[in-house]
Amino acid sequence: MSLLDALRDAWALLLSGDAALWTIIWVSLKTSLLGLLFATPPAVLAGYLIATRRFAGRRLLIWLAQAALSLPTVLIGLLLYLMLSRQGPAGGLHWLFAQSGVVAGQVLIALPVLIAFTLSAVQATDPRLAETAVTLGASGWRVMTTVLHETRFGVMAAVINGFGRVISEVGCAMMVGGNIEGETRTITTAIALQTSKGEFAQGIALGIVLIAIALAINAVLLLVQGDVRNLRGAA
Repeated sequence: MSLLDALRDAWALLLSGDAALWTIIWVSLKTSLLGLLFATPPAVLAGYLIATRRFAGRRLLIWLAQAALSLPTVLIGLLLYLMLSRQGPAGGLHWLFAQSGVVAGQVLIALPVLIAFTLSAVQATDPRLAETAVTLGASGWRVMTTVLHETRFGVMAAVINGFGRVISEVGCAMMVGGNIEGETRTITTAIALQTSKGEFAQGIALGIVLIAIALAINAVLLLVQGDVRNLRGAA
């Protein structure tokens, strides 16, 4: 099959409303968004605290968070597989080869991205912002919300990069989810499977969806940032 034929078949598959194709897309979006939802609050809080507090082992935590960004997702999948297997300490949860296990993997993959980006965003803010808030009698919670509001675009970038990382990974989802049709088969694991079988139409169709998602979420961030800059310029 030529590339043009594969592209034509891919578009036909997308436009036909193929149930199997859209089930794969739904499972991928569901597990990625749930993983991001569970990972974001603790990760943003951790990033803020590491950036604003001075304590023993702080540099070690920063180093570990940044080093975790380069961990292969297949290694995370292997470790999680061992944790969730029958002989593993979390085997009683029965999350292996289930969507719950895939979501757990997405959480572990997203955490270092969210922590590292939030940490960088908070460190880049003017320290006088927090000092002024404290001087005016703001509580610790109020100071944190003020700083995070000021760095909201950095936090948004962290969330978007986290989402991009989890929805595009394949190693962890394959190992922990098992690539079960209708249950744990995601966009990336389906692309890998279809390519290995020499059936490129579905793989290309799913690749188109993946690219469309990436373009859409980044466009939203750019539009919001542009609107805010325009408002500031007008002020």
